Amino acid sequence: MISYEFPVNERIRTLLRLEKLYERTQYYAGKEQAQDHHTALLGIFEIMEVASRADLKSDLIQELDRQRQSLAALRNNPQISEEALERVLAEIESTHARLLEMTGKFGQYLRENDWLMAIKQRVTIPGGASEFDLPSYHYWQLQPANRRMADLERWLSPLLPIKQGLDIVLRLLRDSAKACHFVAKQGHFQQMSGGKTVQMLKIALPADTPAVPELSANRYAINIRFVVPSTSGERSRQVDADVAFTLSYCNL
Repeated sequence: MISYEFPVNERIRTLLRLEKLYERTQYYAGKEQAQDHHTALLGIFEIMEVASRADLKSDLIQELDRQRQSLAALRNNPQISEEALERVLAEIESTHARLLEMTGKFGQYLRENDWLMAIKQRVTIPGGASEFDLPSYHYWQLQPANRRMADLERWLSPLLPIKQGLDIVLRLLRDSAKACHFVAKQGHFQQMSGGKTVQMLKIALPADTPAVPELSANRYAINIRFVVPSTSGERSRQVDADVAFTLSYCNL
């Protein structure tokens, strides 16, 4: 199966973008080549940009508070594993505490590093991080891998409480999924929402289905159009056959 996640509001869209950025950045930071570490540093800059556009820390703290209260009410429920519940609550408590310990603007300590900000400014120019533009950055890239890795960990670590918070929120959101099976007649599907609030929709298709979904949704309706995937540059074309798919509704 191939799954596609579609956020319905800007808040969840930001969390999903950050999830991918953190995942990619940590992956390349764990490698040893200088080009991998260049990619990791670009990831740190992108995380700064995305996270600074919203009051993310405050939103995560409020959401963790809300989830903690909801989950705590499930204590002594015979249908709920007490051990699993306490484990999730402990994770929420510890992440909540780490978020509260974060002070100042997100990534401010990085903005105060003139060397990093000079790199950040230059990498927006195609080829702008060449050795003649940034000789000190070229020098850093030629240092032993363990030194570069230590620097990347030092720059990235203070940003991780946000990742831990969004990981919990997105996991709880995904766990809330309620799946239904549908068929899109000639590649098109519409469903009236009836004013119901949904934060994320997930579409799953068999891996051998030659179609990809395009989705638009609001509080009134969900519209899905399945198109033929193409990398040749031709205009996307709606499939003309029926498409069986699974639609999951996710809401905290």
